[in-house]
Amino acid sequence: MEFTSWGLLAQAETAATAEAPKAPAADGAAAEQSASPFGSLLVPISLIMVLFYFVILRPQKAKDQQFKSLLDSLKETDRVVTIGGIHGIVTNVQRNPDGAIVTIRVDESTGAKIRVGASAIARVLTDEEKSA
Repeated sequence: MEFTSWGLLAQAETAATAEAPKAPAADGAAAEQSASPFGSLLVPISLIMVLFYFVILRPQKAKDQQFKSLLDSLKETDRVVTIGGIHGIVTNVQRNPDGAIVTIRVDESTGAKIRVGASAIARVLTDEEKSA
């Protein structure tokens, strides 16, 4: 029989693995964590989603409701500014199911008027803004 260094090394490794007791999975959480790597990301992602709701979505929803109430209360003689920057005085508001159409007088001397959709109204000027 011939013993080589490779043969002895292989026999030693085999004997070592056979003699070493096999430890059962003592920690079930470690086995579960290695099985699901995305489980550890669930909490941070859900916190980011909640933060996104309270920082971005909720204030925008309140702003949209305020703007809708502003457009619903639009009446003649209101001073408005359009999204294009045109200043004028509302002369007529036609409310349709598709949306309102607003007629704005833009020039006092000639009486020039333009018609825009209500969504083109950027803001209604208040008394403080009118005097400035």
